[in-house]
Amino acid sequence: MIHNTKIQALTGGYAVAEAWRQIEPDVMAVYPITPQTTIIETYAKMKADGLVSTEVVQVESEHSAMSATIGASAAGARAVTASSSQGILYMAETLPVVSGLGLPIVMSVSSRALSAPLNIHGEHGDVMAVRDLGWIQIFAEQAQDAYDDTIIALKLAEEINAPVMPIMDGFHTSHTTERVEILEDSVVKEFVGERKAEQSLLDFENPTTFGTLALQNTFFEFKLEQEKVMQKAKTAYKKICGEFFKISGRKYGMFEEYKVKDATRVMVIMGATAGTAKEVVDKLREQGEKVGLLVIKLFRPFPYKEIGQALAHIPKIAVLDRAISFGAFPPLYQDIVSSVYHGSSRKPDLASYIYGLGGRDTMQKDLEKVFRDLEEGEIGNKVKYLV
Repeated sequence: MIHNTKIQALTGGYAVAEAWRQIEPDVMAVYPITPQTTIIETYAKMKADGLVSTEVVQVESEHSAMSATIGASAAGARAVTASSSQGILYMAETLPVVSGLGLPIVMSVSSRALSAPLNIHGEHGDVMAVRDLGWIQIFAEQAQDAYDDTIIALKLAEEINAPVMPIMDGFHTSHTTERVEILEDSVVKEFVGERKAEQSLLDFENPTTFGTLALQNTFFEFKLEQEKVMQKAKTAYKKICGEFFKISGRKYGMFEEYKVKDATRVMVIMGATAGTAKEVVDKLREQGEKVGLLVIKLFRPFPYKEIGQALAHIPKIAVLDRAISFGAFPPLYQDIVSSVYHGSSRKPDLASYIYGLGGRDTMQKDLEKVFRDLEEGEIGNKVKYLV
């Protein structure tokens, strides 16, 4: 049953903090870094105002933030944190520990450029750098998504015992005020339920070893078990999104097909710029052009088969990445190539573009040019840059 909602004007950062207030985790480890600081400072004020009973742990670094979260989660607590950019890299050595131990930690991310040179604005370079460390990654388009993704991510993490990063674009989403529908507190609490850890460091009646040594004859099997969990994540994510639709009326999937069905040219993108891309698609549609947009929501695990099927009939595809892979094609492009190669006997023309590095704005005219390039056959086998 769809429940009543409260309409608020919130930034993405505040929307995430509001979702955490409603969930009220047992532990939140906090360390500031722009542009995610708004999440933890807002939540810390909620704690100071007596709105939550969460143990807010102020640590000395991002590495310590994730380390404290690991300890709390292994002890059976519902433990979360947040980070961005260099902070994610500083805690990078702890991230595969989380996934390797199967801890259901959620880390809210406001994605941001990596230095040098120093830049505090949004791009996807930070989350791309850790995309293969066993964390589920979900991308938000707007503040409403950031709020909803937090709730969905928590339930998903605890259902399959895997860590999740709900990701929003730094500043473009984290610091932009938008219309957000907030569910009732009781509805959110009932939806996520209580964490019931199968194993805990504090379960003295059933002692368990965490972080054991695994050498050549067992390590491989551990990694295979992790991969099985990641493959389960797609099914679990779809199920939980279906359950969330019943209480909110908002529908999410592994990706969104926007006017793709009859399109001859399609753009693939993820994150905040999808909103601008939709306006471009609408504008070109009014001019009689059959263009469409595919917006990636679930990036890890990547839905290769499903995306391959969705794009199987499209002759011309442009993939836009908000991250650069030096000396190689960018991440999303590589995954889309794999999707269409295995999903269709007919190979489309594929173009790779990089945009928005360091927070640079991507305008409608830039995206219109991408569609024009596709129409004019300017595909090539090199990455193009929207600068």
